[in-house]
Amino acid sequence: MGRGDIKTKKGKIAKGSFGKSRPAKPAKKVVVAAASKEEAAPKKKVAKKKA
Repeated sequence: MGRGDIKTKKGKIAKGSFGKSRPAKPAKKVVVAAASKEEAAPKKKVAKKKA
């Protein structure tokens, strides 16, 4: 059991694959920040003054 055995961690590293004996790093959860009060409030449109 060594580099040629794909059922071992060493073999998975040599082969470059992932599996039960060499699990990949779990994906990080994306945390969405709560919108601030300024962003949550609808923006008022400013009317342009005519000259």
